[in-house]
Amino acid sequence: MSMIRAALLPALLLSAAPALAQEGPPAGPSAGVRDDGGDRLTVGFGLGAAPDYEGSDDYELQPGGIFQGRVSGIEFQMRGLNLYTDFVPDKPGSKTRLVLGPVVQVRLDRTQDLKDSRVAQLGDRKTAVELGLTAGIGKRGVLIPPASLNFDVTFLHDINGAHKSFVLTPAVSLSSPVSQRSFARIGVSADYVGDGYARTYFDVAPGNLLPAYSTGGAGFKSLGTSLLYTHDLGGNPRKGWGAFTLVNYKRMLGRFADSPVVRDAGSASQVFAVAGLSYSF
Repeated sequence: MSMIRAALLPALLLSAAPALAQEGPPAGPSAGVRDDGGDRLTVGFGLGAAPDYEGSDDYELQPGGIFQGRVSGIEFQMRGLNLYTDFVPDKPGSKTRLVLGPVVQVRLDRTQDLKDSRVAQLGDRKTAVELGLTAGIGKRGVLIPPASLNFDVTFLHDINGAHKSFVLTPAVSLSSPVSQRSFARIGVSADYVGDGYARTYFDVAPGNLLPAYSTGGAGFKSLGTSLLYTHDLGGNPRKGWGAFTLVNYKRMLGRFADSPVVRDAGSASQVFAVAGLSYSF
């Protein structure tokens, strides 16, 4: 596991929010620590505020947790109801990071009770079970020696008949230690979704409280940015307690922002914030 990936465990807690569940990088030892390639395990918990559904302007507190590690060179990350894997081991001290592995995700957006009666009238959505693949590459030593620039792409397709479509998420991030015990990361990502996803979550049929609307097919749904800050609380950065905070902002785009689910009943601006503690051993 590279130094950059090692520092990013807090972002996994973003999975606490169903509407924002696809954000977040892998976990591991603290920033600035050379990875020895051995097995490890990290667990964490936190509390955040997130929209009631994707596009909502109603917010609620949501707990979240992580379970992440590496066994025999294979890395795994449980992000709430999502499992991300990486089957490409990084060589200790390598300046290049490679990621490739299968992904399983359960999407719960609009499967629960909603505060807005107009959106609730549209009915509950079926739980989506999405399978796919994530791939990425990173380069250490960008701008300054300890910093890294990373590019990742994740493709997911629903196999449970919820939206019968796909989500494609390219992401780029710049990460760097800011002190011996602290680390920061800024990232930008976008979501391109298929026609089935657009119809399921953003179209409105005639005869509802919200006006009838059709997105008209696949397209870029949203663009987001995130800022992560972590701090090691113990004397051994490979083990023990850490603290983190993460803020994510997402802007709904084009036809998706114009959907009555967003324009009339919600907001095109989506904010998620979380803070918590982690423990590595």
